Amino acid sequence: MRTPMIAGNWKLHKTLDEAVNLVGALKTKVKDVDNVEILVAPPFTAISMLATKLAGSNIKIGAQNCYFEPSGAFTGELSAPLLKDAGCDYVIVGHSERRQIFGESIEMINNKVKAVLEAGLSVILCIGETLEERESGEMYDILTAQVKEGLAGVTDMERVVIAYEPVWAIGTGKTASSEQAQEVHSFVRGLVQGLYTPEIAAATRILYGGSVKPGNVDELMAQSDVDGALVGGASLVAEDFARIVKFE
Repeated sequence: MRTPMIAGNWKLHKTLDEAVNLVGALKTKVKDVDNVEILVAPPFTAISMLATKLAGSNIKIGAQNCYFEPSGAFTGELSAPLLKDAGCDYVIVGHSERRQIFGESIEMINNKVKAVLEAGLSVILCIGETLEERESGEMYDILTAQVKEGLAGVTDMERVVIAYEPVWAIGTGKTASSEQAQEVHSFVRGLVQGLYTPEIAAATRILYGGSVKPGNVDELMAQSDVDGALVGGASLVAEDFARIVKFE
């Protein structure tokens, strides 16, 4: 059985005080949940403080990005070892905003995946197509490249989570239907099986990301290949995120 995972990507939101207040409320609301892996990924500035605040709780800490070198003359970057030292358990890699806005290549993303695993952390590898790619029939080719090249050289799949995020559904209010999500998740699981083994594919968690809300999480999570959610805006409201964590 794959343990469901609900991860909150806060993006560029929350001051330190706001972050502490949010996790304080969240910690109370989800304290009895023991069958879901819960993760919050705040801005870098809040990671260390929140790691302390959440110590001993059922909520883990993630980072939204990292650089692939462990140290060196890379002004403005943070490495996986530094994030681990700050208290992180996971690092999100390859988010569509990193690909689309910051121009990260598949090769760079692959290097980041390997760097995160090398540091002893777990990784959430994001994949997803744009609306143009979906409508032009390129979706499966794009997803195949993102999975195969993103995981190139990766042997430790036990610490890899994949998050499917249709770019057209992120922050737009649009959501892939539960049937669309299941279709793509099943395809991605097949890709993992082709790269590794049926057992590894069956054990790999695939999250859905793209305007996940309290109102649509139950239907999404009812799909056999949807193992959780990577939540954006709704993760910034304790009540909404707690409801998603407690999906039915």
